[in-house]
Order: sequence, then structure tokens, then C-alpha cells
Amino acid sequence: MNPFLTFLSGLLILVLFGWYLGTDLSRRRRVLGTVLTMAMVALCLSNFHINLGLDLQGGTSFLIRLKKTEGQTVDPHVLDQAVEVIRKRVDKFGVSEPVITKAGTDRILVQIPGLNAEKIEDARKQLQQVAKLELRLVHPNNDQLVPKIEAGEQPVPPGWSLEVEKNTREGKTMEQKLLVHKTADISGDKVARGFPTFDQKGWGVSLQLTPDGGDLFFKLTSEHVGERFAIMLDGVIQSAPVIQTPIPNGSASITGNFTETEARNLASVLENPLAVPVSIEETRSVSSTLGQDSIKSGIYAGVGGLALVLVFVAFYYRLAGLFAIAALLVNIVILFGAMAMFNFVLTLPGIAGIILTIGLAVDANVLIYERLREELAAGKSFAASVDGAFSKAFTVIFDANATTLITAAILFWQATGPVKGFAVTLTVGVIASVFTAMIVGRNCFDWSIAKGLKGVTM
Repeated sequence: MNPFLTFLSGLLILVLFGWYLGTDLSRRRRVLGTVLTMAMVALCLSNFHINLGLDLQGGTSFLIRLKKTEGQTVDPHVLDQAVEVIRKRVDKFGVSEPVITKAGTDRILVQIPGLNAEKIEDARKQLQQVAKLELRLVHPNNDQLVPKIEAGEQPVPPGWSLEVEKNTREGKTMEQKLLVHKTADISGDKVARGFPTFDQKGWGVSLQLTPDGGDLFFKLTSEHVGERFAIMLDGVIQSAPVIQTPIPNGSASITGNFTETEARNLASVLENPLAVPVSIEETRSVSSTLGQDSIKSGIYAGVGGLALVLVFVAFYYRLAGLFAIAALLVNIVILFGAMAMFNFVLTLPGIAGIILTIGLAVDANVLIYERLREELAAGKSFAASVDGAFSKAFTVIFDANATTLITAAILFWQATGPVKGFAVTLTVGVIASVFTAMIVGRNCFDWSIAKGLKGVTM
């Protein structure tokens, strides 16, 4: 479904929900409750596509090793920094529910679900690119000195090095040698953001520097107007533009013969550079055979448990049990629809969370119905008993589910990988169960009262 239409639908549902809570007219409340439920179900069914995690659909596993360099050792801090950088890169790559964990003292295991051959190669490039960005000034007398240096008539000046810039124009690769500073005038740690751009020159990457980096860049461009500076990535010149005017806003751009994918990947790694070089030691395809068995087992367990619950509820509460069944089915539709709408990923622990939410949804109805029996036993009318049951049970339901939500939030905060899937599923399921019990179930009772049905719980 179009994101704009999804947004409008969500906005409409919020308006209906606020109207439902604010009205005191019973007929209007019933109609609004019915429309609200139908709108929720329709919205969820329009987005009914679930992304599966690595344990259910298979994927690709990369074992990455951090390399020791001169003056840089792989200590726990460097390893932690590399894990976070790779996590950010994988997130920007657009995959769902990756598993990124430390493996020993200098290795990182990255598992990404559902990658095709093309995306596997893109992931390899992005994961192992150090993205050491440097801005270096080009010697002001570059055009005069380089020919003499190449001819052996003059040595390379101290503090400068001879590098090669490659440009491809009309299918031909042209090389130009530039005399640039040996050390960076502005280093890559001054980059705050990187994002792809497209203009008449093609795809490129724009950089937004940090405040300190912006000040340095303004000073550099102010003092060297008319000169060139080289933008170097991992020791290779990407472009060497001429400084036309001082640049005060801390922005720079890298132009070149990039494809859209290359520009997006480069922007991602520039924003999240690695402190040390890495290499991919091993690439494995993770089979989804176990995932299919897990899905079947989960479906059998979920359907079997759901069937037993529905039979028990219908037998024990009779017509009111049918109301609970309707609310439970709406709950399941909302749960899966919300997961699909927000691109949540279903994992094996997530299936366990779904099964658990079935019990939580029934528990809310049990609390309401037992309170309803007490109200009826006290001699109150059916309508008054329904009002009393829902109003008095709400506090208990809210308290019980709030505790569960706090636990799920702690799980999501502290856990990694598939355990987060359990926390997400549990959270959405709890919210959906409260909504369906208090809105859908209540609406069924309101319609039964309006149609003259009495004593539906006994």
C-alpha cells in the first residue's frame, strides 16, 4: 500500500478512535466502534506481507576479521566500535533483522536474511570498505612541479606525495598525477553525515561536516581560493575540485562515475567509517530448510493452541464466548498487519510471542466476563452489568498488560537479534489484545443490548 495512503488511513483511524472515546450517544458509539474495527482490519489486510528472519528464510553469513595495522591494535574498544559501525552500515543497506555479534577477540559474525546474489556482492563491498576519508590540499605549483618530478629533474618536496587521479570520460579512463599533502588537512572523523546526490554530472556523494570540521573547512577554503584540494578515499583520489570561494557551511561533495548503488553505499560507509581495515574470511549461505520446519511447527502449535482456546471459550461462555472469538480473530489480523506495515521481521522467537499473545488476549476477556458474572449475580440489569464489568476490569487489564509491556521494552533495549523479534511481537500483541477486548468485545455487547439480547454470558 502507498505510504501516503497508509498515513491517511492511520490518521482517519485516530480521528475515529478519538470520536469513539469522546461520544456519549450509545448508537453513535456502536456505529463508530464498528467502523473503527472494520477500518483497522482493512488497513491491516492491505499490508499483509510478513518479512521472515534469518532463522526462517535463510540468508548469508559473513565472518569478518579486523586487521592489525601499524600503531593500531585490535582491542575490545576497537572491536566494539567496528560492531557498531557495521551494524549502522547493514541498517542503511536496507535489510531486516540482521544478526551482528562478536566472534572471539578480532572477528565479527554478520548474518543477513534474504540476500540475492547481487545484494550479497554489494554487502561484501560495503562491509569491508574502511572508508578512510581525507581532504588534502594539492600543491599550488602542481602543474609545473609534476612534469619535473616525473622527468627526475626534481625530487618530491618534503611533506608532499605524488598520487594518481583517474577520470572516466566518454568511456575512456584518463589519469592525472597530483602532488598532495602526505597528511590529511581534514580527516574523515570530521564527517557528520553523508548522503547520495544526483545532478547533471551524475551520481555523487554530499558530505556534511561536524561544527569543528566545518570551521576547519571554511578556514582551509578561505586561505586557498583558486587552489585545488583532493578528496581521497582509502588513499585513492576520488575528485580534486578547485576552491572557487570560501565555503562556510561545512559541506563538501564527491563527484565521480558512480552508479546509484555505489553512491548510496559510499555515503553509508563515509558516515560510518571503520577505525581499522577488515577482511571477510568466510561467506556462507544459511539454508532455510530448518526455517521451513520451524514455520510448520510454529503454525501447528499456534493453530492447535488457538483452536483449543476457541473451543474452550465458546463452550464456557457460550454467546459471549463467540464475542471473544471475534475479538481474538481481529486481534490476530491487527498483529500481523502491524508487523507488515512497520516492516517488523518474524523470527522463531517471534512465533513464540504470537502464541503468547493469544493467551494474553483471552486473559483480558476472562477478566471482563468473570466480572460480568459478578455484576449479574448482584442483581443488576444486563446493560448496567456490561458497563460495570468493562469499567472495573479495565484497571486490572491495564495493570497486567503495562507490566508485560515494561518487560518487553527491557527485552528490546537489552537484547539483540531474534530476541528483539520476540519483544516486538509481544508488544504489538499486547496493544492489539487490549484494543480488541475493550473496543471490539464491548462493541459486540453494545449491539447485542441494542438488539434486545439478554444474559448472553450464561
